[in-house]
Amino acid sequence: QVHLVESGGDLVQAGGSLRLSCVASGFISNINAMGWYRQAPGKQRELVAAISRGGTPNYADFVKGRFTVSRGNAQNTVYLQMNSLKPEDTAVYYCNVNFGALNFWGQGTQVTVSA
Repeated sequence: QVHLVESGGDLVQAGGSLRLSCVASGFISNINAMGWYRQAPGKQRELVAAISRGGTPNYADFVKGRFTVSRGNAQNTVYLQMNSLKPEDTAVYYCNVNFGALNFWGQGTQVTVSA
């Protein structure tokens, strides 16, 4: 079993910045990738950014140039630096850990961007 704890969600004004953190514990050897998804009210959950075991990042088009995903030195932590936030970035952000066919999710952290 894998346990994920997210932090960093908050209320921020448009143009502001936030940094989300996610720490994984439990059976965390052989993680394939870690990343962040988000879900806004009435919408499907969507990929925001992910980073592979080798350190290759992958971004959704709507965050390119604004968000940066990174992993900690211990490889069980993933961060999402969010800059130039927009009201449309408002959503619950979920940490994801991928082991190939198996995925684990955090409980989510709310990010609200006011106009």
